[in-house]
Amino acid sequence: MDPRRVAVFGPSLAALSGVSTHLRTLFASELARDYELLHFQVGSEGRRENALQKLARFAFSPAQLALFLLRTRAGVVHLNASLDAKGYWRDLVYWGVARLLGRRVVSQVHGGALPQEFFRGNAPLTWLLRRFLVSSDAVTVLSSAELRAYRSFDARIKVRLVPNAIDPRGLADRPRTPNAAGPLRLVFVGRVVRAKGLFEALEALALLRGAGRACTLRIAGAGADAEALRTAVHAAGLQDRVHLLGPVLGADKARLWLDSDVFVLPTYFEGLPYSLLEAMAAGCVPVTTRVAAIPDVVRQGEHGLFVPPRDARALARALAQLDDDRGRLARMAAACRRRVLDQFTSERLTRDLRALYGA
Repeated sequence: MDPRRVAVFGPSLAALSGVSTHLRTLFASELARDYELLHFQVGSEGRRENALQKLARFAFSPAQLALFLLRTRAGVVHLNASLDAKGYWRDLVYWGVARLLGRRVVSQVHGGALPQEFFRGNAPLTWLLRRFLVSSDAVTVLSSAELRAYRSFDARIKVRLVPNAIDPRGLADRPRTPNAAGPLRLVFVGRVVRAKGLFEALEALALLRGAGRACTLRIAGAGADAEALRTAVHAAGLQDRVHLLGPVLGADKARLWLDSDVFVLPTYFEGLPYSLLEAMAAGCVPVTTRVAAIPDVVRQGEHGLFVPPRDARALARALAQLDDDRGRLARMAAACRRRVLDQFTSERLTRDLRALYGA
């Protein structure tokens, strides 16, 4: 085995997902120069396969993993896991293969349920979860709330707080043109699904229009509720205020962040969204909810504003505050950039994972 070789598990690097973004960050970071990172693709994201091919992948992937580890001699296995029903059982099998072959296992948990809640009431399955977590050489979580929960679940878990991170180049180092008096430019970037609070964002925009405010909203992304959202835009008569852009990537996405004032994210639940870090690096101020890791990143009144989930009126009031005080908005934009550069860069992520790989 070679401890400098790390098998990194995750979906296709080309897929549009948070974990794929995480993998791309790792492979482009200094970590890839310290260690030989070897991608082992898991999951359906980025694959084109029929039902039979998917079943065959499930059946043979444990053997494929064993052969991969033996062939590459990777000494470390980096699981990108989550506590959801589908991902947990798949990752449990991979963990078992890695442990049987004597590999060091780092389990990086990207959200999902808390361990106390995952198998609530089922003692045998909770025991199995406990063994998975305790027997991992390191477990990382995204938020301080998760860190407390995992320590409370079992003090033997070697759990560490390792938040997501980004490469801020092209965002934090680009100039912004202050929007001193023009219509407030709102933006959303991410999966177009109801749980992101997008329908409440439309309600808030209608309230702002009724109050005589000329705010605009650009929505970039794709998802299961894209057509329903388009229908809602037309039903509310917001076609001149709301623009559905579809997926926006690369330099176009960077320009979208830099040309927007406020990132609207009234989400119901999250891990730690990369879109939040990108927005803040660009100086686009978030109006969001106190869920998961978001309060670890955003301080109320300093980097953005919090609103309750599913509360369009509260969202409208928060946006109106920023519309009325552009000086405050500019100060928040500068604070957002400093926050990301201080705590959420790929350099910090490299330091965190380097310590876990070689511990």
